[in-house]
Amino acid sequence: MTKRAVVLSSGGIDSTTAMAMAKADGNEIYSLSFRYGQRHSTELECAKKIAKALGVKAHRIIEIDLRQFGGSALTDDISVPKHERADQLDETQIPITYVPARNTIFLAYAMAWAEVLKAAAIYIGVTAVDYSGYPDCRPEFIQAFQTMANLATKTGVTQETVLKIETPLIHYSKGQIIKTGHELGVDYAMTISCYDPDEQGRSCGQCDSCLHRIKGFDEAGITDPTPYFQ
Repeated sequence: MTKRAVVLSSGGIDSTTAMAMAKADGNEIYSLSFRYGQRHSTELECAKKIAKALGVKAHRIIEIDLRQFGGSALTDDISVPKHERADQLDETQIPITYVPARNTIFLAYAMAWAEVLKAAAIYIGVTAVDYSGYPDCRPEFIQAFQTMANLATKTGVTQETVLKIETPLIHYSKGQIIKTGHELGVDYAMTISCYDPDEQGRSCGQCDSCLHRIKGFDEAGITDPTPYFQ
């Protein structure tokens, strides 16, 4: 029987690496992205390119509007914080770029698609190292969601498929993630990490996500292919 996996794809380094790992694990890939009211659509264009390059079976872009709630610099009229260097980031506080309940919502959609597909795995590129302190990236959250998913679905209750939330990057630094993807042939020029790119899709180089990306490529000893406008 064909192994199937739903992979959440944001067009960034982590989700793309997780997708490459899911493919290396022998899965038929079903890629899932969201237009959720984020500041820009560049990441979705990247997700489309990545889906094509990695030969996914299907790629869906789901339309939801988290701007209705706001509460984040990514979905509200709040400025994205900028810094000069990664060591200036305060990772003791949950930043304003956290989108309330985003991963819970995304995983719920992935769970629904996985149930229809009879897929036994959802891959999500969360990491608890070199990240911005988001509560929905922690191992405790992932374990709790997995437990809930198998209680909430017909396939889980009947045990036709027991769903596993795969987090292959959870203990990887950004440098380790990039090295892993590079070894799997990932072209990171297809990806974007920036929270606040310009109209040409170039990255700002100063938001939290850009700074983690820059640091990661430096640690990996791999040239960063990202076009920055600052």
